[in-house]
Amino acid sequence: MTTLPTVLITGASSGIGATYAERFAQRGHKLVLVARDKARLDALAERLRAEAKVSIDVLPADLTQPADLAAVEARLRDDASIGILVNNAGVAQSGGIAQQSAEGIARLIALNTTAPTRLAAAVAPRFAQAGTGAIINIGSVVGFAPEFGMTIYGATKAFVLFLSQGLNLELGPKGVYVQAVLPAGTRTEIWGPAGLDAKAFPDFMEVGELVDAALVGFDRRELVTIPPLHVAGRWDALDGARQALLGDIRQAHAAERYRSQA
Repeated sequence: MTTLPTVLITGASSGIGATYAERFAQRGHKLVLVARDKARLDALAERLRAEAKVSIDVLPADLTQPADLAAVEARLRDDASIGILVNNAGVAQSGGIAQQSAEGIARLIALNTTAPTRLAAAVAPRFAQAGTGAIINIGSVVGFAPEFGMTIYGATKAFVLFLSQGLNLELGPKGVYVQAVLPAGTRTEIWGPAGLDAKAFPDFMEVGELVDAALVGFDRRELVTIPPLHVAGRWDALDGARQALLGDIRQAHAAERYRSQA
């Protein structure tokens, strides 16, 4: 009988993270649930233990705090049963850069970029040595849409996409699967702290539909899964254009258009 890998999920107390917990529990996976709110984690864990009959550990942590982040890193390094990491924890932003405080910027970057990078780095050596494992990074379509105006948030999500693509090139040949999931507007609690009301946006996707679609991409071993993208060829064309651009870069000399002041 094959033992399913344990799944560690950050930001698991609500929204996308909690829904991933439900879906993986339904598939028979043991879980390690990470978030700041221990009471909500305990309630979710108790419910899923009863419904899915799986073992669930609760690991309260604020991933913007060095000691808490280090504790989750240690769990990923030391617990050989963990075979899937879901980097979901994140925070949203409202307003342009002129409306952001230094503290808010630091927290946004710490949670949206530093935490997923360090957690992936903590587990990658063990996954690579084992020749198996999966890392799911939750990004956003905002990461390639500066027109949306969420400049710092979008930059952090662009980082998540690049991180996932780079990890795939590094770890894929060693048997580790990496997936970047890029939602558009999704009906979760992430918008409240940013001063936005998800109910005001009727075209937001329901979180269950988002996660179910993402898991279809996971099962298909997609590198980039964009559930709200209805024309799949658009992403292929964008990525193809990026690779063609790289092919046109000749780094030994400046392009002809920069060799004249005219």
